[in-house]
Amino acid sequence: MRLSRYFLPVLKENPSEAQIVSHRLMLRAGMIKQAAAGIYSWLPLGFKVLRKLENIIHEEQARAGHIAIQMPIIQSADLWRESGRYDDYGQEMLRMKDRHDRDMLFTPTAEELVTDIFRGHVSSYKDLPLTLYQIQWKFRDEIRPRFGVMRGREFYMKDGYNFDLTKEDALHAYNRHLVSYLRTYERMGLQAIPMRADSGPIGGDDTHEFLVLADTGESEVFYDSAVTDLTFGDRQIDFDNREQCQAILEEFTSKYARTDETHDEALFNQIPEERRRVARGIEVGQIFYFGTKYSEAMGATVQGPDGKPVPVHMGSHGIGVSRLIGAIIEASHDDKGIIWPEGVTPFHCGIVNLKQGDDEADAACEKLYGALTALGLEPLYDDRNERAGGKFATMDLIGLPWRITVGPRGLKNGVVELTSRRTGESEELSPEAAVTKIAEIYQLANSA
Repeated sequence: MRLSRYFLPVLKENPSEAQIVSHRLMLRAGMIKQAAAGIYSWLPLGFKVLRKLENIIHEEQARAGHIAIQMPIIQSADLWRESGRYDDYGQEMLRMKDRHDRDMLFTPTAEELVTDIFRGHVSSYKDLPLTLYQIQWKFRDEIRPRFGVMRGREFYMKDGYNFDLTKEDALHAYNRHLVSYLRTYERMGLQAIPMRADSGPIGGDDTHEFLVLADTGESEVFYDSAVTDLTFGDRQIDFDNREQCQAILEEFTSKYARTDETHDEALFNQIPEERRRVARGIEVGQIFYFGTKYSEAMGATVQGPDGKPVPVHMGSHGIGVSRLIGAIIEASHDDKGIIWPEGVTPFHCGIVNLKQGDDEADAACEKLYGALTALGLEPLYDDRNERAGGKFATMDLIGLPWRITVGPRGLKNGVVELTSRRTGESEELSPEAAVTKIAEIYQLANSA
């Protein structure tokens, strides 16, 4: 993409309504624009990152054997009356009537809808286990939307639902989701710690939230600092292997890590004092096992091995895709702007032409642009007739991990400058060597 043809409405001044870093930088970098309180339009740069996160989630869900579907945003209230949640959910649910005076609602979550799909098409235990998921817009009418996409009313979410014959099978699905989420977050450049949490209106006894540590987090968290030393890495997982998935759950959840709703001061005090930590965290996902709560209420049964009807055991699993962008920025920025991890960056690198209109500089930039594009990479070429300082400020603000700077002086020596956004370190390389290094960086990032 050439910046002269792109829609990137960056702001020079900090917006007065933005209270936290991610909200401020997303507005300044031209990623979002507020349409109403807690509701945003996603502009090209923000939408591009949203799609990057979505693709990672789809890949990891497929790796775990889960199947994508798409459910409607508008649901019938009748399903929620079956489960008993229509009146219990509260004012966060946006209720409405259609032209026939039927009660409808804007989806805050989809346990009822997916249970209705299941009961209409699955009747035998031989069709289990089954996990269905979607990535879809949701709406919760927050009383006080704030912090941009971190606490919006409309949000983009991955929600998955498992159906299993027994509790043991469903708990394996729970473990499978925990493993797949650990992989997902690490690919996004995040350390998301699974913490024992409260189930809230979803219900159930077994639940973990995944939290990213950040000063602006809405949750107070208590944890053993040893959990921050854990990494999933490039280990290979057989998602059908119950022992392997259980071992990973125990590895990542055996040390103390809880949100304030489930905090136990006595257990916390058993941790060596030097490892006790109290901090803030941003919730970016949650997994639940809730047994037969919905299947019994809604008649979602299968014929068991003995021929008798059995209510299926269920769980649900969510990732807040749009709020993840805010969490990544909160965890990865400096005073100049965003610093995208390589796995989720909207463009793989920026190309800055220091002297637009100079034949040699223009030709070198075009050659770099073509070489990177031919390798399947997406560069953002700043071909505007602007001051060098303004071009650098834009690149720093939008946070691309790598920048190639091209100018007449360097080209006389046969070099361009390759700069890391994270470290600020630069090196002079031939244009060909710069392209090779960028390709190697992303080959490594994609194989992680």
